[in-house]
Parts: sequence; structure tokens; C-alpha cells
Amino acid sequence: MTSSRLLVWCVIVLGVLTAASFAACAGSTDSAIHGERQTLVHGGIERHYVVRVPPDAIQTTAAVPLVLVLHGGGGNAEVTERMTGFSHKAAREGFIVVYPEGTGGFTRKLLTWNAGHCCGYAMEQKIDDVGFISVLLHKLIQEYPVDSARIYVTGMSNGGMMTHRLGIELSDRFAAIAPVVATLFGDETPPAFPVSAIMINGLLDQSVPNQGGPPGGRFPNAWDGTPAKPAQSQGAFWAGANDCGATPTRDDRGAYVVWRYLCPEGRAVELYLVNDGGHAWPGGEKGGRRGDQPSSSLNSTDVIWTFFKNHPRQ
Repeated sequence: MTSSRLLVWCVIVLGVLTAASFAACAGSTDSAIHGERQTLVHGGIERHYVVRVPPDAIQTTAAVPLVLVLHGGGGNAEVTERMTGFSHKAAREGFIVVYPEGTGGFTRKLLTWNAGHCCGYAMEQKIDDVGFISVLLHKLIQEYPVDSARIYVTGMSNGGMMTHRLGIELSDRFAAIAPVVATLFGDETPPAFPVSAIMINGLLDQSVPNQGGPPGGRFPNAWDGTPAKPAQSQGAFWAGANDCGATPTRDDRGAYVVWRYLCPEGRAVELYLVNDGGHAWPGGEKGGRRGDQPSSSLNSTDVIWTFFKNHPRQ
């Protein structure tokens, strides 16, 4: 990339060009460039998101993958970035990662996503989060070197439920999705286009019970009362959406079990059930003082990124 174009990218990503920020743009590949929080207005609401662009993505003219990472109910971009470590992964692997934020009744507090039957403010106010993400994707594609065939979304808990909804309603945009400690409710409409899916759930999760049923944990009233389907129903749903076989293979790794469906070439559906996993991001950091301790049985971020990079849009 030319020095003039690099200068432009520095201004786009960092918002202001100082000697220190230019050094960050041109320097180490050990960590992603930390851009400022950005905003857009959708549905009359100012929405927020954080963009992290690794140096390799700035210093090349080639299009790179884009991964959206959605926080859980009550979370925000910063907590999710720290908890998942996706920015470090993006820096090493050369993709752009974006942390959108939901909405709440208080500024940047108790933010949630409208995933249909969950959760909180966004669900109750019927916030158009699908529309927000659609507009955000268009904006990101216009402003960054995004490969439109390699756009992905992952999220935890309420963010994982929203990930399911985005995979269904924006199936023409996402190549693959990765809900973590999330669920489906049984009334979802199959997507118009195939979307590969990998799901990770914990057998000890009390907030989103592996066996399905009513929500538990500290905020059971954040849902609308619709019982969740068992975790493995997620695999069956996405297997059907991708024209995969109905019966998955079972790969017992001791600390966790992987269920894989036989799918047409280029598509995949996998479900990981972590034996010692609670309501947390396996392999990540604890989300908060009162949150569950993450399992160390596998690194969800590594597993998800490997799945994503192997499944571009067909």
C-alpha cells in the first residue's frame, strides 16, 4: 500500500492522526489497531460499534474477512473484546473484527439485543436490530477492505441468540455463524440461503439450560417466557437449513463432544457440548465479577475462527 493510502486508512481507523497513531498504523503486527468507537443512526436511535483493523488489512489492497462479535445481555463492546480475545486473533490472522452494541434504557448500560423471545429492553421495545446490522454491514463494506464472501457473526448468550436471528434473516450476507451458549425457540423460519453454523454450549449452563426449558440464571425475566429448545435442536435446525443429513456423527473428545452433520460440499454444521462449561465463553476471560468461570477445555475463539476461515460463502 502506498504511504498516502496508508495515511488515509490511519485517519479512517484512528479518527485523528498524531505521531503516536501513525506509528500504531505502521508498526507492530502483534496487536490489532485500536480504532475509536463509531456511531450511526438507525430507526432514530444512535447506535454504537467498535472497529478493530489489523495492520495487515491496512497494508494490502486485498479484501479481508469481517467478523462481527455480539455481546451478551447487559454487556458492551469493551467487555466482549476482552472476554473473547477476538482482536488479538484478528491481528494474527489478518481479518477485521467489529463489536456492535445493543440498546438499553440507560446510556451504555444493560444493553441487549432483540432476538425475538429475548432479551430485556431491546425485546420489549421491539428494536430493529436486524436492520441496524444490515445498515452497519453496508457501511463497513463501503469504508473498509471487506471480502463480501467472508462475512461472519458470532455472539454469546443473548448475542448468540441474535446471531441465530441474523443468520436466518440476513442469510444473503453471512457465510457462517457461531452462536455461543445460546438457543433457539422452535418457531424460527428457515433462512432463504444456506449458512454454515458452529455452536458451542455448556452442559453446566444454568442460564440457557442444555436440556431446554425455561431460562435460569440471574435474569430469567429478561426472556418473554418462551421455553428454549434443547441445545442439540440448534444443530438439527441448521442441518435442515443447509440440506445436511439428519443424523450427526458423535466425536467424544473427553472434555467435550462434537456433533457433526453430513452436509453438501462447502457447507458445515457442528455443535460442541462442553462438559464443564457454564454460561461463559470457553477459553476466554470471565465476563464479570458474578459471571461463570469459563471452561478451559477448548478455546472458542480459535475453534470459531478455524471454522469461519474454512467456510466462505459459496
